[in-house]
Amino acid sequence: MKILLVAVNSKYIHSNPAVYLLRAYAFEHLTPGVLDDGGNCIEIAEYTINQQTEDILADIYRRDPDVIAFACYIWNIRVVRELLGDLAKILPGKPVFLGGPEVSYDAPAVLNSFPNVTAVIVGEGEATFKDVAEYCITEKWESLSEIAGLCIPHKVLSDGMRSVSALGEHESDAPLCCTYTGIRESLSMDDIPFFYDEWANDPDLGPFKNKILYYETSRGCPFRCSYCLSSIDKHLRLRSTEKVFRELQFFFDHNVRQVKFIDRTFNCNEAHALAIWNYLAEHDNGITNFHFEISADILTDAEIRVLKTMRPGLVQLEIGVQSTNMDTIREIRRTMDLEKLRKKVSEIHSFRNIHQHLDLIAGLPFENYESFKKSFNDLYAMQPDQLQLGFLKVLKGAYMAEQVDAYGLKFTSEPPYEVLSTKWITYAEIRHLKKIESMVELYYNSLQFTKTLTVLVPLFASPFEFFDALAAYYEENGFFINQPARIYRYQVLLDFAKNHTELPEELLSELLTYDLYLRENAKSRPVFAKNLAEFKEELYKRETDRRNHSDVFFYPIWKESAEEICERNAAPAYAEFNYQQTDPLNKNAKVTVYE
Repeated sequence: MKILLVAVNSKYIHSNPAVYLLRAYAFEHLTPGVLDDGGNCIEIAEYTINQQTEDILADIYRRDPDVIAFACYIWNIRVVRELLGDLAKILPGKPVFLGGPEVSYDAPAVLNSFPNVTAVIVGEGEATFKDVAEYCITEKWESLSEIAGLCIPHKVLSDGMRSVSALGEHESDAPLCCTYTGIRESLSMDDIPFFYDEWANDPDLGPFKNKILYYETSRGCPFRCSYCLSSIDKHLRLRSTEKVFRELQFFFDHNVRQVKFIDRTFNCNEAHALAIWNYLAEHDNGITNFHFEISADILTDAEIRVLKTMRPGLVQLEIGVQSTNMDTIREIRRTMDLEKLRKKVSEIHSFRNIHQHLDLIAGLPFENYESFKKSFNDLYAMQPDQLQLGFLKVLKGAYMAEQVDAYGLKFTSEPPYEVLSTKWITYAEIRHLKKIESMVELYYNSLQFTKTLTVLVPLFASPFEFFDALAAYYEENGFFINQPARIYRYQVLLDFAKNHTELPEELLSELLTYDLYLRENAKSRPVFAKNLAEFKEELYKRETDRRNHSDVFFYPIWKESAEEICERNAAPAYAEFNYQQTDPLNKNAKVTVYE
Protein backbone atom coordinates (compact mmCIF):
# COMPACT_ATOMS: atom_id res chain seq x y z
CA MET A 1 0.00 0.00 0.00
CA LYS A 2 1.21 3.48 -0.87
CA ILE A 3 0.23 6.47 1.27
CA LEU A 4 0.90 9.80 -0.45
CA LEU A 5 1.42 12.93 1.66
CA VAL A 6 0.68 15.98 -0.51
CA ALA A 7 2.02 19.49 0.17
CA VAL A 8 1.13 22.47 -2.04
CA ASN A 9 3.59 25.23 -1.10
CA SER A 10 3.32 28.94 -1.85
CA LYS A 11 6.70 29.07 -3.63
CA TYR A 12 9.28 26.64 -4.96
CA ILE A 13 11.90 27.92 -2.51
CA HIS A 14 9.67 26.86 0.40
CA SER A 15 9.51 23.34 1.76
CA ASN A 16 6.75 21.87 3.92
CA PRO A 17 8.08 20.61 7.27
CA ALA A 18 4.66 19.23 8.26
CA VAL A 19 4.57 16.39 5.73
CA TYR A 20 8.18 15.45 6.43
CA LEU A 21 7.48 15.39 10.17
CA LEU A 22 4.41 13.20 9.66
CA ARG A 23 6.35 10.67 7.63
CA ALA A 24 9.41 10.71 9.91
CA TYR A 25 7.30 10.21 13.03
CA ALA A 26 5.45 7.34 11.37
CA PHE A 27 8.75 5.70 10.35
CA GLU A 28 9.95 5.84 13.97
CA HIS A 29 6.76 4.62 15.66
CA LEU A 30 4.92 2.26 13.30
CA THR A 31 4.82 -1.37 14.36
CA PRO A 32 8.05 -3.05 13.14
CA GLY A 33 7.61 -4.70 9.78
CA VAL A 34 4.48 -2.79 8.75
CA LEU A 35 6.25 -0.69 6.12
CA ASP A 36 8.42 -3.56 4.92
CA ASP A 37 5.52 -5.92 4.28
CA GLY A 38 4.54 -6.19 0.63
CA GLY A 39 5.90 -2.85 -0.58
CA ASN A 40 4.03 -0.64 1.86
CA CYS A 41 5.40 2.91 1.79
CA ILE A 42 4.75 6.54 2.66
CA GLU A 43 5.73 9.01 -0.07
CA ILE A 44 5.80 12.81 -0.21
CA ALA A 45 4.70 14.92 -3.17
CA GLU A 46 5.44 18.65 -3.10
CA TYR A 47 3.97 21.15 -5.53
CA THR A 48 3.36 24.92 -5.56
CA ILE A 49 0.24 27.03 -5.96
CA ASN A 50 1.82 28.45 -9.12
CA GLN A 51 1.55 25.12 -10.94
CA GLN A 52 -1.45 24.25 -13.07
CA THR A 53 -3.92 22.25 -10.99
CA GLU A 54 -4.37 19.80 -13.86
CA ASP A 55 -0.61 19.08 -13.78
CA ILE A 56 -0.72 18.41 -10.03
CA LEU A 57 -3.72 16.16 -10.51
CA ALA A 58 -1.96 14.25 -13.28
CA ASP A 59 1.13 13.73 -11.14
CA ILE A 60 -0.89 12.43 -8.19
CA TYR A 61 -2.64 10.02 -10.59
CA ARG A 62 0.73 8.92 -12.02
CA ARG A 63 1.98 8.07 -8.52
CA ASP A 64 -1.01 5.71 -8.11
CA PRO A 65 -1.52 6.14 -4.34
CA ASP A 66 -3.82 3.92 -2.29
CA VAL A 67 -4.34 6.63 0.34
CA ILE A 68 -3.93 10.41 -0.07
CA ALA A 69 -3.37 13.00 2.69
CA PHE A 70 -3.25 16.77 2.19
CA ALA A 71 -1.66 19.44 4.41
CA CYS A 72 -4.11 22.37 4.29
CA TYR A 73 -3.31 26.07 4.86
CA ILE A 74 -4.82 29.41 3.86
CA TRP A 75 -2.34 29.72 0.99
CA ASN A 76 -3.20 26.37 -0.63
CA ILE A 77 -6.77 25.48 0.35
CA ARG A 78 -8.24 26.73 -2.94
CA VAL A 79 -5.96 24.40 -4.86
CA VAL A 80 -6.68 21.53 -2.48
CA ARG A 81 -10.45 22.03 -2.87
CA GLU A 82 -10.13 21.90 -6.64
CA LEU A 83 -8.01 18.77 -6.43
CA LEU A 84 -10.46 17.06 -4.06
CA GLY A 85 -13.32 17.51 -6.48
CA ASP A 86 -11.40 16.00 -9.39
CA LEU A 87 -9.69 13.23 -7.40
CA ALA A 88 -13.11 11.78 -6.63
CA LYS A 89 -13.56 11.36 -10.40
CA ILE A 90 -10.19 9.93 -11.43
CA LEU A 91 -9.36 7.95 -8.24
CA PRO A 92 -12.82 7.02 -6.95
CA GLY A 93 -12.99 5.26 -3.62
CA LYS A 94 -9.48 6.13 -2.51
CA PRO A 95 -9.33 7.14 1.18
CA VAL A 96 -8.49 10.86 1.53
CA PHE A 97 -7.36 12.50 4.78
CA LEU A 98 -6.97 16.22 5.43
CA GLY A 99 -4.99 17.98 8.14
CA GLY A 100 -3.64 21.41 8.99
CA PRO A 101 -4.99 24.68 10.42
CA GLU A 102 -7.30 25.41 7.50
CA VAL A 103 -9.44 22.30 8.19
CA SER A 104 -8.89 21.66 11.91
CA TYR A 105 -11.33 24.30 13.14
CA ASP A 106 -14.33 23.57 10.91
CA ALA A 107 -13.85 19.89 10.15
CA PRO A 108 -17.59 19.03 9.97
CA ALA A 109 -18.18 21.73 7.35
CA VAL A 110 -15.23 20.43 5.33
CA LEU A 111 -16.54 16.85 5.49
CA ASN A 112 -20.02 17.97 4.44
CA SER A 113 -18.52 19.82 1.46
CA PHE A 114 -16.35 16.92 0.32
CA PRO A 115 -18.02 13.53 0.76
CA ASN A 116 -14.96 11.78 -0.67
CA VAL A 117 -12.87 12.83 2.36
CA THR A 118 -12.47 9.95 4.79
CA ALA A 119 -11.55 12.03 7.86
CA VAL A 120 -9.93 15.24 9.06
CA ILE A 121 -6.90 15.09 11.35
CA VAL A 122 -7.60 17.72 14.01
CA GLY A 123 -4.74 19.62 15.67
CA GLU A 124 -1.20 18.31 16.09
CA GLY A 125 -0.88 15.56 13.56
CA GLU A 126 2.21 13.39 14.00
CA ALA A 127 0.84 10.70 16.35
CA THR A 128 -2.61 10.73 14.73
CA PHE A 129 -1.17 10.27 11.25
CA LYS A 130 1.00 7.41 12.48
CA ASP A 131 -2.12 5.60 13.72
CA VAL A 132 -3.99 6.39 10.51
CA ALA A 133 -1.10 5.03 8.43
CA GLU A 134 -1.01 1.80 10.42
CA TYR A 135 -4.76 1.30 10.20
CA CYS A 136 -4.70 1.94 6.44
CA ILE A 137 -1.83 -0.45 5.81
CA THR A 138 -3.35 -3.20 7.94
CA GLU A 139 -6.86 -2.39 6.57
CA LYS A 140 -8.46 -2.30 10.00
CA TRP A 141 -11.10 0.15 8.79
CA GLU A 142 -13.57 -0.90 11.42
CA SER A 143 -11.20 0.47 14.07
CA LEU A 144 -10.79 3.94 12.58
CA SER A 145 -12.97 5.40 15.32
CA GLU A 146 -10.44 4.25 17.92
CA ILE A 147 -7.86 6.78 16.68
CA ALA A 148 -7.89 9.95 18.78
CA GLY A 149 -7.59 13.27 16.97
CA LEU A 150 -9.97 12.67 14.05
CA CYS A 151 -13.25 14.05 12.83
CA ILE A 152 -15.07 11.35 10.82
CA PRO A 153 -18.37 11.30 8.93
CA HIS A 154 -20.73 8.58 10.07
CA LYS A 155 -20.57 7.00 6.67
CA VAL A 156 -17.13 6.52 5.19
CA LEU A 157 -17.18 4.64 1.88
CA SER A 158 -13.98 3.76 0.05
CA ASP A 159 -12.52 0.99 -2.05
CA GLY A 160 -12.38 -2.09 0.18
CA MET A 161 -13.75 -0.18 3.21
CA ARG A 162 -16.97 -1.08 4.94
CA SER A 163 -19.44 1.57 5.99
CA VAL A 164 -18.27 3.16 9.23
CA SER A 165 -21.32 4.15 11.27
CA ALA A 166 -22.44 4.64 14.85
CA LEU A 167 -18.99 5.91 15.83
CA GLY A 168 -20.26 7.35 19.11
CA GLU A 169 -21.70 10.58 20.35
CA HIS A 170 -20.83 13.63 18.27
CA GLU A 171 -19.96 16.97 19.83
CA SER A 172 -22.96 19.17 20.44
CA ASP A 173 -21.78 21.80 17.94
CA ALA A 174 -21.01 19.29 15.18
CA PRO A 175 -23.48 18.29 12.45
CA LEU A 176 -25.17 14.91 12.93
CA CYS A 177 -23.12 13.40 10.13
CA CYS A 178 -19.79 13.71 11.95
CA THR A 179 -18.09 12.70 15.17
CA TYR A 180 -14.86 13.62 16.92
CA THR A 181 -12.88 10.66 18.18
CA GLY A 182 -11.29 12.35 21.18
CA ILE A 183 -8.53 14.77 22.06
CA ARG A 184 -4.97 13.75 21.24
CA GLU A 185 -2.33 14.39 23.90
CA SER A 186 0.36 16.88 22.86
CA LEU A 187 3.75 15.37 22.11
CA SER A 188 6.92 16.17 23.99
CA MET A 189 9.14 18.29 21.75
CA ASP A 190 11.91 15.72 22.19
CA ASP A 191 9.65 13.15 20.53
CA ILE A 192 9.47 15.26 17.36
CA PRO A 193 11.89 13.74 14.82
CA PHE A 194 14.68 15.65 13.12
CA PHE A 195 13.65 14.62 9.62
CA TYR A 196 16.66 16.15 7.84
CA ASP A 197 18.77 13.23 9.13
CA GLU A 198 17.37 11.12 6.31
CA TRP A 199 19.59 13.04 3.88
CA ALA A 200 22.67 13.36 6.12
CA ASN A 201 24.90 11.73 3.50
CA ASP A 202 23.66 13.88 0.65
CA PRO A 203 25.60 17.17 0.36
CA ASP A 204 22.53 18.76 -1.28
CA LEU A 205 20.13 17.41 1.38
CA GLY A 206 17.91 15.73 -1.22
CA PRO A 207 14.59 17.55 -1.73
CA PHE A 208 15.83 20.61 0.20
CA LYS A 209 18.45 21.68 -2.32
CA ASN A 210 18.27 25.46 -2.88
CA LYS A 211 15.34 25.77 -0.47
CA ILE A 212 14.79 27.47 2.87
CA LEU A 213 15.01 24.92 5.67
CA TYR A 214 12.46 25.17 8.49
CA TYR A 215 13.17 24.15 12.06
CA GLU A 216 11.30 24.34 15.37
CA THR A 217 12.48 24.14 18.96
CA SER A 218 9.16 25.01 20.60
CA ARG A 219 5.42 24.72 20.17
CA GLY A 220 2.77 26.81 21.84
CA CYS A 221 3.06 30.41 22.96
CA PRO A 222 2.63 32.11 26.35
CA PHE A 223 1.10 35.17 24.69
CA ARG A 224 -2.56 35.53 23.75
CA CYS A 225 -2.61 37.58 20.54
CA SER A 226 -6.21 37.47 19.34
CA TYR A 227 -5.37 37.17 15.62
CA CYS A 228 -2.92 34.26 16.03
CA LEU A 229 -3.63 30.52 16.14
CA SER A 230 -0.59 29.94 18.35
CA SER A 231 -2.52 31.55 21.22
CA ILE A 232 -4.80 28.50 21.28
CA ASP A 233 -1.96 26.28 22.50
CA LYS A 234 -1.09 28.09 25.72
CA HIS A 235 1.32 25.42 26.95
CA LEU A 236 4.85 26.25 25.81
CA ARG A 237 6.84 23.10 25.00
CA LEU A 238 10.60 23.30 24.47
CA ARG A 239 12.98 20.92 22.74
CA SER A 240 15.96 20.03 24.94
CA THR A 241 19.05 22.06 24.12
CA GLU A 242 21.06 18.84 23.93
CA LYS A 243 19.03 17.79 20.89
CA VAL A 244 18.93 21.32 19.48
CA PHE A 245 22.73 21.69 19.59
CA ARG A 246 23.23 18.46 17.62
CA GLU A 247 20.71 19.58 15.01
CA LEU A 248 22.16 23.07 14.69
CA GLN A 249 25.55 21.48 14.11
CA PHE A 250 23.97 19.43 11.32
CA PHE A 251 23.02 22.67 9.55
CA PHE A 252 26.51 24.07 10.07
CA ASP A 253 28.19 20.89 8.84
CA HIS A 254 26.09 20.89 5.67
CA ASN A 255 26.71 24.61 4.97
CA VAL A 256 22.96 25.28 4.75
CA ARG A 257 22.32 28.81 3.45
CA GLN A 258 19.28 29.68 5.58
CA VAL A 259 17.40 28.05 8.44
CA LYS A 260 14.09 29.61 9.44
CA PHE A 261 12.97 28.94 13.01
CA ILE A 262 9.19 28.56 13.10
CA ASP A 263 8.95 29.04 16.87
CA ARG A 264 6.19 31.61 17.36
CA THR A 265 8.06 33.81 19.87
CA PHE A 266 11.57 32.41 20.00
CA ASN A 267 12.80 34.42 22.99
CA CYS A 268 9.79 33.88 25.30
CA ASN A 269 12.04 31.61 27.40
CA GLU A 270 15.30 33.45 28.08
CA ALA A 271 17.41 30.45 29.08
CA HIS A 272 16.38 28.51 25.97
CA ALA A 273 17.01 31.42 23.57
CA LEU A 274 20.29 32.40 25.20
CA ALA A 275 21.67 28.85 25.04
CA ILE A 276 20.85 28.58 21.33
CA TRP A 277 22.21 32.01 20.41
CA ASN A 278 25.42 31.31 22.32
CA TYR A 279 25.81 28.03 20.44
CA LEU A 280 25.34 29.78 17.09
CA ALA A 281 27.89 32.47 17.98
CA GLU A 282 30.46 29.89 19.12
CA HIS A 283 30.04 27.41 16.23
CA ASP A 284 29.34 29.78 13.32
CA ASN A 285 30.53 28.35 9.99
CA GLY A 286 30.60 31.75 8.26
CA ILE A 287 27.83 30.70 5.85
CA THR A 288 24.54 29.78 7.49
CA ASN A 289 21.90 32.38 8.32
CA PHE A 290 19.24 31.77 11.01
CA HIS A 291 15.90 33.60 11.04
CA PHE A 292 13.98 34.13 14.30
CA GLU A 293 10.61 35.65 15.18
CA ILE A 294 11.06 37.47 18.49
CA SER A 295 9.50 39.96 20.86
CA ALA A 296 12.07 42.75 21.07
CA ASP A 297 10.89 44.44 24.24
CA ILE A 298 11.58 41.34 26.36
CA LEU A 299 15.16 40.93 25.15
CA THR A 300 17.46 40.77 28.16
CA ASP A 301 20.88 42.37 28.55
CA ALA A 302 22.47 38.92 28.31
CA GLU A 303 20.69 38.23 25.00
CA ILE A 304 21.69 41.65 23.65
CA ARG A 305 25.33 40.98 24.56
CA VAL A 306 25.48 37.72 22.62
CA LEU A 307 23.66 39.24 19.62
CA LYS A 308 26.28 41.99 19.53
CA THR A 309 29.08 39.43 19.12
CA MET A 310 27.58 37.68 16.11
CA ARG A 311 29.00 37.69 12.61
CA PRO A 312 27.09 40.06 10.31
CA GLY A 313 24.46 37.91 8.65
CA LEU A 314 24.54 35.02 11.13
CA VAL A 315 21.05 35.82 12.41
CA GLN A 316 18.12 37.97 11.33
CA LEU A 317 15.23 39.02 13.51
CA GLU A 318 11.57 39.42 12.63
CA ILE A 319 9.78 41.59 15.19
CA GLY A 320 5.99 41.70 15.18
CA VAL A 321 5.16 45.18 16.48
CA GLN A 322 1.75 45.18 14.69
CA SER A 323 0.73 48.64 16.01
CA THR A 324 1.99 51.44 18.23
CA ASN A 325 -1.57 52.34 19.29
CA MET A 326 -1.67 51.06 22.87
CA ASP A 327 -5.49 50.78 22.84
CA THR A 328 -5.10 48.42 19.89
CA ILE A 329 -2.34 46.46 21.61
CA ARG A 330 -4.48 45.92 24.69
CA GLU A 331 -7.53 44.94 22.67
CA ILE A 332 -5.66 42.26 20.72
CA ARG A 333 -4.35 40.84 24.01
CA ARG A 334 -0.72 41.68 23.40
CA THR A 335 1.73 42.75 26.06
CA MET A 336 4.29 45.23 24.75
CA ASP A 337 6.44 47.97 26.24
CA LEU A 338 6.83 50.28 23.25
CA GLU A 339 9.61 52.36 24.75
CA LYS A 340 11.65 49.27 25.58
CA LEU A 341 11.04 47.95 22.08
CA ARG A 342 12.34 51.19 20.54
CA LYS A 343 15.48 51.06 22.65
CA LYS A 344 16.21 47.41 21.90
CA VAL A 345 15.67 47.82 18.16
CA SER A 346 17.88 50.93 18.15
CA GLU A 347 20.60 49.17 20.11
CA ILE A 348 20.64 46.19 17.76
CA HIS A 349 20.64 48.56 14.77
CA SER A 350 23.78 50.22 16.14
CA PHE A 351 25.66 46.89 16.01
CA ARG A 352 25.37 46.83 12.18
CA ASN A 353 25.42 43.03 12.18
CA ILE A 354 21.78 41.94 12.31
CA HIS A 355 18.99 42.37 9.76
CA GLN A 356 15.80 43.51 11.52
CA HIS A 357 12.38 43.07 9.96
CA LEU A 358 9.52 44.95 11.69
CA ASP A 359 5.85 44.05 11.08
CA LEU A 360 2.65 46.11 11.08
CA ILE A 361 -0.92 44.82 10.68
CA ALA A 362 -3.63 47.01 9.14
CA GLY A 363 -7.26 46.40 10.14
CA LEU A 364 -6.80 45.79 13.87
CA PRO A 365 -9.41 47.08 16.35
CA PHE A 366 -9.16 50.75 17.36
CA GLU A 367 -6.66 51.38 14.52
CA ASN A 368 -8.11 53.89 12.06
CA TYR A 369 -6.30 55.36 9.05
CA GLU A 370 -4.65 58.18 11.02
CA SER A 371 -3.62 55.80 13.79
CA PHE A 372 -2.10 53.40 11.26
CA LYS A 373 -0.21 56.29 9.68
CA LYS A 374 1.30 57.07 13.07
CA SER A 375 2.21 53.41 13.63
CA PHE A 376 3.94 53.39 10.24
CA ASN A 377 5.94 56.53 11.00
CA ASP A 378 6.89 55.19 14.43
CA LEU A 379 8.29 52.01 12.92
CA TYR A 380 10.03 53.82 10.06
CA ALA A 381 11.84 55.96 12.63
CA MET A 382 13.31 52.77 14.09
CA GLN A 383 15.21 52.27 10.78
CA PRO A 384 14.33 48.63 10.15
CA ASP A 385 15.99 46.82 7.27
CA GLN A 386 12.50 45.82 6.19
CA LEU A 387 9.12 47.24 7.16
CA GLN A 388 6.36 44.76 6.44
CA LEU A 389 2.82 46.09 5.97
CA GLY A 390 0.49 43.15 6.55
CA PHE A 391 -3.30 43.05 6.58
CA LEU A 392 -5.37 41.34 9.24
CA LYS A 393 -6.38 37.78 8.40
CA VAL A 394 -9.36 36.42 10.29
CA LEU A 395 -8.20 32.86 10.91
CA LYS A 396 -10.55 30.05 11.81
CA GLY A 397 -10.11 29.15 15.46
CA ALA A 398 -8.51 32.45 16.50
CA TYR A 399 -10.23 34.71 19.05
CA MET A 400 -10.41 37.48 16.44
CA ALA A 401 -12.97 35.39 14.50
CA GLU A 402 -15.29 35.55 17.53
CA GLN A 403 -15.22 39.37 17.49
CA VAL A 404 -16.44 39.90 13.94
CA ASP A 405 -19.71 41.55 14.96
CA ALA A 406 -18.23 43.57 17.81
CA TYR A 407 -15.59 45.07 15.50
CA GLY A 408 -17.83 45.46 12.45
CA LEU A 409 -15.21 43.30 10.81
CA LYS A 410 -15.68 42.46 7.12
CA PHE A 411 -13.23 40.12 5.43
CA THR A 412 -12.92 38.12 2.22
CA SER A 413 -15.05 35.00 1.98
CA GLU A 414 -12.21 33.03 0.45
CA PRO A 415 -8.68 32.50 1.83
CA PRO A 416 -6.66 34.28 3.09
CA TYR A 417 -9.77 35.80 4.83
CA GLU A 418 -8.19 39.23 4.66
CA VAL A 419 -9.78 42.34 6.20
CA LEU A 420 -11.96 44.50 3.94
CA SER A 421 -13.13 47.02 6.55
CA THR A 422 -13.84 47.50 10.26
CA LYS A 423 -15.67 50.01 12.46
CA TRP A 424 -12.48 52.07 12.39
CA ILE A 425 -11.20 51.80 8.82
CA THR A 426 -13.05 51.77 5.48
CA TYR A 427 -12.61 49.54 2.47
CA ALA A 428 -11.36 52.54 0.45
CA GLU A 429 -8.70 53.21 3.09
CA ILE A 430 -7.63 49.55 3.12
CA ARG A 431 -7.30 49.64 -0.67
CA HIS A 432 -5.18 52.79 -0.43
CA LEU A 433 -2.92 51.16 2.16
CA LYS A 434 -2.47 48.28 -0.30
CA LYS A 435 -1.00 50.74 -2.79
CA ILE A 436 1.30 52.21 -0.16
CA GLU A 437 2.35 48.68 0.77
CA SER A 438 3.36 48.13 -2.86
CA MET A 439 5.53 51.26 -2.82
CA VAL A 440 7.20 50.21 0.44
CA GLU A 441 7.97 46.80 -1.03
CA LEU A 442 9.39 48.18 -4.28
CA TYR A 443 11.32 51.14 -2.96
CA TYR A 444 12.14 50.44 0.69
CA ASN A 445 12.16 46.70 1.34
CA SER A 446 13.98 45.98 -1.92
CA LEU A 447 17.01 47.85 -0.46
CA GLN A 448 17.68 49.13 -3.98
CA PHE A 449 17.14 52.84 -3.25
CA THR A 450 18.67 53.36 0.19
CA LYS A 451 20.70 56.49 -0.60
CA THR A 452 17.99 58.10 -2.68
CA LEU A 453 15.40 57.57 0.07
CA THR A 454 17.82 58.96 2.66
CA VAL A 455 17.61 62.29 0.82
CA LEU A 456 14.01 62.22 -0.47
CA VAL A 457 11.99 61.04 2.54
CA PRO A 458 12.92 63.94 4.90
CA LEU A 459 11.59 66.40 2.32
CA PHE A 460 8.02 65.21 3.02
CA ALA A 461 5.90 65.78 6.11
CA SER A 462 6.51 62.18 7.19
CA PRO A 463 7.72 58.88 5.72
CA PHE A 464 4.08 57.83 5.27
CA GLU A 465 3.40 61.01 3.27
CA PHE A 466 6.35 60.22 0.99
CA PHE A 467 5.08 56.72 0.13
CA ASP A 468 1.55 58.11 -0.13
CA ALA A 469 2.71 60.67 -2.70
CA LEU A 470 4.68 58.02 -4.58
CA ALA A 471 1.59 55.77 -4.67
CA ALA A 472 -0.45 58.68 -6.06
CA TYR A 473 2.21 59.23 -8.75
CA TYR A 474 2.02 55.54 -9.70
CA GLU A 475 -1.77 55.80 -9.87
CA GLU A 476 -1.69 58.92 -12.07
CA ASN A 477 0.72 57.32 -14.52
CA GLY A 478 -0.95 53.91 -14.70
CA PHE A 479 2.01 52.10 -13.14
CA PHE A 480 -0.15 49.91 -10.91
CA ILE A 481 -1.65 48.41 -14.07
CA ASN A 482 1.52 48.41 -16.19
CA GLN A 483 4.21 47.77 -13.59
CA PRO A 484 7.60 49.28 -14.53
CA ALA A 485 10.45 46.82 -15.03
CA ARG A 486 12.98 46.73 -12.20
CA ILE A 487 15.58 48.95 -13.90
CA TYR A 488 12.95 51.44 -15.07
CA ARG A 489 11.85 51.98 -11.45
CA TYR A 490 14.97 54.13 -11.05
CA GLN A 491 13.75 56.38 -13.86
CA VAL A 492 10.26 56.49 -12.33
CA LEU A 493 11.69 57.61 -8.98
CA LEU A 494 13.80 60.24 -10.73
CA ASP A 495 10.75 61.63 -12.54
CA PHE A 496 8.74 61.58 -9.32
CA ALA A 497 11.46 63.47 -7.42
CA LYS A 498 11.76 66.07 -10.18
CA ASN A 499 8.01 66.70 -9.92
CA HIS A 500 7.80 66.75 -6.11
CA THR A 501 11.06 68.31 -4.93
CA GLU A 502 13.42 71.12 -5.85
CA LEU A 503 16.55 69.00 -5.66
CA PRO A 504 19.09 69.51 -8.48
CA GLU A 505 18.69 66.91 -11.23
CA GLU A 506 22.43 66.25 -11.05
CA LEU A 507 22.09 65.19 -7.40
CA LEU A 508 19.10 62.97 -8.16
CA SER A 509 20.95 61.38 -11.04
CA GLU A 510 24.00 60.66 -8.90
CA LEU A 511 21.89 59.24 -6.06
CA LEU A 512 20.15 56.78 -8.36
CA THR A 513 23.38 55.91 -10.18
CA TYR A 514 25.05 55.15 -6.85
CA ASP A 515 22.09 53.04 -5.69
CA LEU A 516 22.04 51.10 -8.94
CA TYR A 517 25.73 50.19 -8.92
CA LEU A 518 25.67 49.37 -5.21
CA ARG A 519 23.44 46.43 -6.06
CA GLU A 520 24.74 45.29 -9.43
CA ASN A 521 27.27 45.87 -12.15
CA ALA A 522 24.67 46.84 -14.72
CA LYS A 523 25.53 45.89 -18.30
CA SER A 524 23.73 48.90 -19.75
CA ARG A 525 24.36 52.31 -18.27
CA PRO A 526 21.06 54.06 -17.38
CA VAL A 527 20.11 57.05 -19.50
CA PHE A 528 19.99 59.35 -16.46
CA ALA A 529 23.59 58.58 -15.45
CA LYS A 530 26.48 60.95 -16.13
CA ASN A 531 28.46 60.48 -19.36
CA LEU A 532 31.86 59.15 -18.29
CA ALA A 533 33.73 59.84 -21.53
CA GLU A 534 35.87 62.69 -20.14
CA PHE A 535 36.71 60.69 -16.99
CA LYS A 536 37.54 57.40 -18.69
CA GLU A 537 41.31 57.63 -18.42
CA GLU A 538 41.24 58.58 -14.74
CA LEU A 539 38.73 55.82 -13.96
CA TYR A 540 40.83 53.22 -15.75
CA LYS A 541 43.91 54.30 -13.83
CA ARG A 542 42.19 53.99 -10.43
CA GLU A 543 40.29 50.76 -10.99
CA THR A 544 41.85 47.85 -9.06
CA ASP A 545 39.82 45.00 -10.59
CA ARG A 546 38.20 44.89 -14.03
CA ARG A 547 35.26 42.94 -12.56
CA ASN A 548 34.36 46.02 -10.53
CA HIS A 549 32.64 49.20 -11.64
CA SER A 550 34.04 52.71 -11.17
CA ASP A 551 32.08 55.93 -11.41
CA VAL A 552 32.37 59.67 -10.87
CA PHE A 553 30.43 61.73 -8.32
CA PHE A 554 30.38 65.42 -7.44
CA TYR A 555 28.10 64.80 -4.46
CA PRO A 556 29.38 62.70 -1.50
CA ILE A 557 26.62 60.07 -1.82
CA TRP A 558 28.53 57.66 0.46
CA LYS A 559 27.98 59.91 3.48
CA GLU A 560 25.44 58.95 6.14
CA SER A 561 23.14 61.98 6.48
CA ALA A 562 21.05 63.78 3.88
CA GLU A 563 22.65 67.10 4.82
CA GLU A 564 26.16 65.79 4.09
CA ILE A 565 25.11 64.10 0.85
CA CYS A 566 23.59 67.29 -0.57
CA GLU A 567 26.81 69.35 -0.23
CA ARG A 568 28.25 69.42 -3.75
CA ASN A 569 32.04 69.23 -4.14
CA ALA A 570 33.95 71.39 -6.62
CA ALA A 571 36.11 68.50 -7.82
CA PRO A 572 34.97 65.00 -8.79
CA ALA A 573 35.46 61.98 -6.55
CA TYR A 574 35.94 58.47 -7.89
CA ALA A 575 34.09 55.50 -6.41
CA GLU A 576 34.90 51.84 -7.09
CA PHE A 577 32.14 49.26 -6.47
CA ASN A 578 33.63 45.90 -5.49
CA TYR A 579 31.18 43.05 -6.21
CA GLN A 580 33.53 40.40 -4.82
CA GLN A 581 33.08 41.93 -1.36
CA THR A 582 29.46 42.57 -0.46
CA ASP A 583 27.68 43.48 2.76
CA PRO A 584 26.06 40.30 4.18
CA LEU A 585 23.07 42.27 5.47
CA ASN A 586 22.02 44.23 2.37
CA LYS A 587 24.15 42.65 -0.41
CA ASN A 588 25.61 46.04 -1.34
CA ALA A 589 29.01 46.14 -3.01
CA LYS A 590 31.94 47.41 -0.99
CA VAL A 591 32.68 51.00 -2.08
CA THR A 592 36.12 52.60 -2.08
CA VAL A 593 36.15 56.36 -2.66
CA TYR A 594 39.10 58.35 -4.01
CA GLU A 595 38.50 62.04 -3.41
